[in-house]
Order: sequence, then C-alpha cells, then structure tokens
Amino acid sequence: MDLGLKDRVYVVTGATRGLGNAAARELVADGAKVVLTGRDEKTAAEAASALGPHAVGVAADNADPQAADRLIATARERFGRFDGVLISVGGPPPGFVADNTDDQWQAAFESVFLGAVRLARTAAAELEDGGVIGFVLSGSVHEPISGLTISNGLRPGLAGFAKSLADELGPRGIRVVGLLPGRIDTDRVRELDGMSADPEATRAAAESRVPLRRYGAPEEFGRAAAFLLSPAASYVTGVMLPVDGGVRHGF
Repeated sequence: MDLGLKDRVYVVTGATRGLGNAAARELVADGAKVVLTGRDEKTAAEAASALGPHAVGVAADNADPQAADRLIATARERFGRFDGVLISVGGPPPGFVADNTDDQWQAAFESVFLGAVRLARTAAAELEDGGVIGFVLSGSVHEPISGLTISNGLRPGLAGFAKSLADELGPRGIRVVGLLPGRIDTDRVRELDGMSADPEATRAAAESRVPLRRYGAPEEFGRAAAFLLSPAASYVTGVMLPVDGGVRHGF
C-alpha cells in the first residue's frame, strides 16, 4: 500500500530513541523526510545520520518557546516544505502522589503539556490543506497507570486539547490525531519494569494482561504513526488510537 509519504516533510520531536525514533524511521522508510529532535546536539545528529540523507537532527527542548518556529524553519530550509508534526516527548518522572515534587510537576508541564500545545499551535499556523498534527500520548488518557501520577495528570488534558484542535482545524483541511501506546518494548518501559524488585516477573505479569500476550515492538508503533500521519489516512481526524495489543477493553 502506497501511503503517499514520498517527499513529504515532517518534524518529529523526541526522536533520538524510543517511540519518536520508531516513527521517524518508518516515515523515512516510506519516502518521507524528517527533522528530528533531541535535547543533545550530538545525539540528534547521530540519530539523523542513522536514517540517511532524508533526515536532519536538531537539538531542541519542547519546553523552549523558540523551538517550534526554529524546527519548522529548518524543515522548509532543508527540504523545501512542511507537511506535519509528530509531538513526542520523554515520559515524566514516575512516582505516586506523595512522591512527585512541585518542581517535577512544573518541569513536566512545561515540556509535556505546554511545549506540546505551543508546537501544535505554531504548526497549525504554518500548515495548509492536507497537513497533520500528531501527538504521542499514553493509555493513561483513558485509565490512570499506577506509579505514573504526573503522566496521568497531563496526558488526558493533551488529548482534550487535541480533540478541540481537530474541530478547529478541520475546516482548513488539517487533521489532528493522537496515538496511545501501551507496553511497547522501549528503553522507557524497560526502565519502568526495572524499578520493581523482580523486573522479569513484572514484565511477565504485564504481558499476561495484553490480549496479544507480548509487548509491542517499536516498529509496530512506528508503522501506526506513519499511517496516521500519511495522506492514506486523509479522512481520519480527532481520533485517539490505542497501539497497545488490545489492552484497552472499551470501545
């Protein structure tokens, strides 16, 4: 199936590893060009180099108010156009209500929430008919995840923002989509499993709750993201797509 991604240009944040990197890889594999970001210049450059000439790495923090304009300008300067953005950011610090400090909440709000809102708002002003804005969120949009209190507080709000944005931008032909990853086998998920007394038992228990009985591979998430960002999904907007092996039982 031709997704129509050839020569389309996307900004993918938080893409030096994990889910953002998986999405960037699949976009490039299907013919797109990407501007990928990470907080460290060397790491961003190395991640882009691994994807070949159709990727460029930029050091950027989602919390930086100037990042959005700079990234879109880079897309236009390097590749001549800008078709969409996938907003991904590393997960906030784990912890229960009593564990997380005001400083952790504030830093996460600036990066995970306000940074994403700012990127989406700036992209919306620059995109034309056929453009797309994607958010990498979490299954916590629908159901809180134990031990991830900050994420539980911020991700549902971003989903609400995304739904509002989809309604506002629809008349201009701009789509807005969200992806809700479950247990994808990334460094972040392995780190969370590793915080338990018995990481192997923790993983086995988590897998037993997945109808497919396994963690997802990053490329499986990446392919779902590439499809939603592509012209092949041109009549799909305002959705929050679980990529979780069937963990979400609601319709």
